[in-house]
Amino acid sequence: MKHAILGAGAIGGLVGTALASLGEDVTMLVRAASLASYPAHLTLERPSGRLTVPAKASAVLTESVDVLWIATKTYQLQTALEAVHRSPGSVVPLLNGVDHIAVLRQRFGRDCVVPATIAVEAEKLAPGRFIQRSPFVLLNLAASGEPLLGTIIKALGNLGFNCQFIPNEQALLWWKLCFLAPFALTTSASGMNIGEILGNAGWKETLSSAIVETCAVGNAEGAQLDAARIRASFDSAPPGMRSSMQKDLAAGRQLETDAIGGPILRGGERHAIDVHTTAELMADIQARAPRGVHVPS
Repeated sequence: MKHAILGAGAIGGLVGTALASLGEDVTMLVRAASLASYPAHLTLERPSGRLTVPAKASAVLTESVDVLWIATKTYQLQTALEAVHRSPGSVVPLLNGVDHIAVLRQRFGRDCVVPATIAVEAEKLAPGRFIQRSPFVLLNLAASGEPLLGTIIKALGNLGFNCQFIPNEQALLWWKLCFLAPFALTTSASGMNIGEILGNAGWKETLSSAIVETCAVGNAEGAQLDAARIRASFDSAPPGMRSSMQKDLAAGRQLETDAIGGPILRGGERHAIDVHTTAELMADIQARAPRGVHVPS
């Protein structure tokens, strides 16, 4: 099958390299200014070893592909889509949050978009060079994608990816957000890794409160989530794990606070649910952000 990866950062690089290592035809979509110097190979360092595959890159998508994987930051999505000149067979977005699904379905059609989530700690070291720091990659997709992607997802499982097809799209999207939002917001507001947060009574309680709030909003949206189960998932997380938002904040980069925290605040207002912990964490991050770094409120 032919694949294109829109967003050649940590997540796009990890997925693109993994797919290419399986023999799939993969094109990385990169900025025009970077195309001439893009490396001839993609390299992914993983806890289980290194993957190195030939790289194929383009600044625009002009040929038909079976799957367009989107792994941009949420605030980059609209600009990045300008590189897509040919509609793909299917679109698999790996963005944070929930609001991007409606945006993509408006552009490509409802049946074309297969909602998906990925959970992994990964970084881009340089163009074409990526590292997976966490021992896990959790990739979940809506069940509507199984007829097309079932064989590929099984092959990714053989690479150590933990993959599932989920029938309930709201559960799929909100399950990740119920882990990601409390994790990203507490690590960013505190400057701590997850082990330090769990070892601090005050921050552990803040994390727990944020989980309860996010689950309450997700359940009001039809997700059927268990806050206790999500709290328990943090106990098995690598203690040194840090969130991408935390790293972006430390580096003075733009943050995805609206994509990650915004659905909770807006859902809380819509369903009359108290989400004060999430609001306070977002305000704390605003206060910590260097001058010139925009943190949507």
